[in-house]
Amino acid sequence: MCLHGRPSRKRGERTVSPRSRVAGFARNLTESMTYPFESWRGTAELVLVGFATYILLVVSTMPEFTVQMLVDGFHWFDYVLVSLTETIYRTDGLSGIAIIVLYALLTGIAVVNAAAQLRLVGLSSLTDLSGVLPGLLASGCASCGAGLLGFLGFAGALTLLPYDGTLLQLGGLVLLVFFLGRAGHPERCAIAPGADG
Repeated sequence: MCLHGRPSRKRGERTVSPRSRVAGFARNLTESMTYPFESWRGTAELVLVGFATYILLVVSTMPEFTVQMLVDGFHWFDYVLVSLTETIYRTDGLSGIAIIVLYALLTGIAVVNAAAQLRLVGLSSLTDLSGVLPGLLASGCASCGAGLLGFLGFAGALTLLPYDGTLLQLGGLVLLVFFLGRAGHPERCAIAPGADG
C-alpha cells in the first residue's frame, strides 16, 4: 500500500538510506542521459529535438523582432537566428549561451525518453512530462529572462525577478534534471524490488 507515493514498510524491512537514494537518483540520471545514445534513432531524435528547441528558445528572446523579420520573408530566418544568438552572447556572454544549449540538450533528452516511455507503457506515462513543461516555460532569453513566457504575455512580470530571471532559468534546468533523474531509463522499471505499491 502506498501513501503519498511511498511504499509502506512491512515488519522487518529496512528503510532506504539517504545515501542509497542519492546513488539511485544518480544512477537513474546517468541512465536517462545516456539512453538517447543507445541507438541511431534516439540520437537522431535528440539532435532534431535539441536543435528545434535551441531555435525556439533563441527566437523567443525577442518575439517582436522575430515576427517582424519573418513576416517580411522566411529568407530572414538565418539572419534572425544568428543576430539573436549574437545578442545573447553580447549581453550575457558564454553563460547565456550555455543556459540555452543546456536547455536544448536536456529537453531533447527528456522528449526522447518520454517518447520511449509512451511507446512502451502507453498514455499512463504522460504524467512524467510534467517536469518538461515548467522548464520550457521558464527558459529562453538569457538577456531578459522572458523566453517562452514572453510569447504568453508574462515578460513584464519577469522584470521584477532578481538577475533578470536567470534564477528562474536555472530553476527550470533543475526541474529538467530532476525529471530525468526521477524517470531513469525508459525501458527499465524504476520500482525498487520488494516495494509493493
